[in-house]
Amino acid sequence: MFAMAARRLGYRVHTLAPDHDTPTGQIADEEINASYDDLDAVRAFASRVDVVTFEFENVSAAAVAEAERHAIVRPNGRALSVAQHRIREKTFLAEHGLPVAAFAAVREARDLESAVQKVGCPAVLKTAAFGYDGKGQVAVARAGEVAAAWDTLDRREAILEAFIDLDREISVIGARGVDGGWSHFGPIENAHRCHILDVSVAPAHVPPGLAAQAIDVTRQVMEGLEYIGLMCVEFFIAKDGRLLVNELAPRPHNSGHLTFDACRTSQFEQQLRAICGLPLGSPEMFQPAAMANLLGDLWRNGEPNWAAALAEPGIKLHLYGKSAPRPGRKMGHLTALAATPEAARQQVMAARDLL
Repeated sequence: MFAMAARRLGYRVHTLAPDHDTPTGQIADEEINASYDDLDAVRAFASRVDVVTFEFENVSAAAVAEAERHAIVRPNGRALSVAQHRIREKTFLAEHGLPVAAFAAVREARDLESAVQKVGCPAVLKTAAFGYDGKGQVAVARAGEVAAAWDTLDRREAILEAFIDLDREISVIGARGVDGGWSHFGPIENAHRCHILDVSVAPAHVPPGLAAQAIDVTRQVMEGLEYIGLMCVEFFIAKDGRLLVNELAPRPHNSGHLTFDACRTSQFEQQLRAICGLPLGSPEMFQPAAMANLLGDLWRNGEPNWAAALAEPGIKLHLYGKSAPRPGRKMGHLTALAATPEAARQQVMAARDLL
């Protein structure tokens, strides 16, 4: 979807990924198949483009540094380093006075006891790096369980975070341009199933004061990182009304896929405008919208019934061109626009049921 936005504005697109026939590679001008850690390949790739960006944050610092020697990299390496490592991420947020749950770093066995004393239980133990969609996380109900939980994570560097009595989750996607110009799409409400995003609805059903706070925090994060590009800040809203930052995603985000149909400027075009030094576009939303993810599980009985869903007025289908459906793999999404967020949610979920 980013490549589509780039091509519409006349840009050529090169992509580097370890897999062949990727969704971007299918429409890119050049697809390079190489490991993200292959510095020779990264050097060759960056030498042939003007601007480098990411759709996946787990890229090594060495690869980013090599790319920065040959092209403009947006977002910058510092922002990527903070966002890809939970200890650095939470430390950055806390040092800037931004709201986060109580946390403690776990790097060796002796850290476990002090972490529990600081954070308390129940809590969640998470790997510091390479975790997404619920991977690398273990719930800890009592202090005596934390050592076994760390064992299940292969004793990797981790972070212990206080458990949140959750009311709902929201995200705010912001864009910051070369000139410091800033824009956002407003809070989007997210529902998960098995730790994977299931349905997103915009605008989120949250009090105006809380929405304003989430937007302000997003802006502070991006300015604090001297960020250029698109960023999603994911938030927890606790049942006691507290707003807490959960994660930073330095890229377009699954929850913002509905902007492709619902907004005057999609998150993908906005990312392109930001990193290429163009004025940011209007994030105006035409109507309330909802997005439902399509996971590989839908293919378990054969090809889904696309015609049934598309017979419903106002339903848009996006398939990503991934070669093989697997359980839990995001293969595409449906979008619905309606007069109210709840109506959009009901329409998109009903359409997905028809598949």
